[in-house]
Amino acid sequence: MSDSPAYFDEYENFALSRSESGVLTVRFHTDGAEHIFTGRTHHDFPRLVEDITYDRDNKVLVLTGTGSTFIDNIDAASLGDLTKPWAADLLYLEGRRGVQRLVDLEIPIVAAVNGPVSIHSEYALLADVVIASDTAVFSDAPHLGVGIAPGDGMFVVWEEVLGLNRARFLELTLGSFTSQEALAWGAVAEVVPQRAVLSRATELAEQMTQRPQLTNRYTALILRQRISRRLNEGMALGMALESLTAANLAYAGQG
Repeated sequence: MSDSPAYFDEYENFALSRSESGVLTVRFHTDGAEHIFTGRTHHDFPRLVEDITYDRDNKVLVLTGTGSTFIDNIDAASLGDLTKPWAADLLYLEGRRGVQRLVDLEIPIVAAVNGPVSIHSEYALLADVVIASDTAVFSDAPHLGVGIAPGDGMFVVWEEVLGLNRARFLELTLGSFTSQEALAWGAVAEVVPQRAVLSRATELAEQMTQRPQLTNRYTALILRQRISRRLNEGMALGMALESLTAANLAYAGQG
């Protein structure tokens, strides 16, 4: 594509590039280095996905991180005070729309998980094809670790891709799982060396562009309809309960 759309340069934590055949690569980063998830990321992600949705030159999406991590750090303070109703409402709004718009995106998604992902692993595991680095480790750092319930959609995705009992065990015990374990459990498609993860994901994405665009678009919708429905149901209640547990932390008793 000769000229990139304006939105390619509008998001400070996302580097966008697109091949001639229409493979859009979106890379999480912070100042060009490994990404630190912030309130800005949370704000921008649903808006970015909306921009991607309406750009018909995007045929397949590849999601990846920068350096040796996918998303493994968070600036929790920048997300606002979740114990306050208006701050919680904003996170509720953005959180639901970010994940829901991603799962409803009408093009195939390939994730290139280039390293550990302890923040919003659902972004990667929602992909139709997940290529994981041999260095990747999946976990959930920001929820029970700090005392709030995991209501933002991550658990719904873990349950779908890992199985209910395994997902419950890992969440309640603050467990993690490696890319090899994810492969054995069917949560990722392939495990490759870290240096090859993006090239392998891009190779598969380019292969997908050889099919008619509408075939790709509607196949993506068919393959994600169950998890889309589950996320819509699960986040509506889950994020409200997450906010309630955060508000509870504001009281010394934490009953």
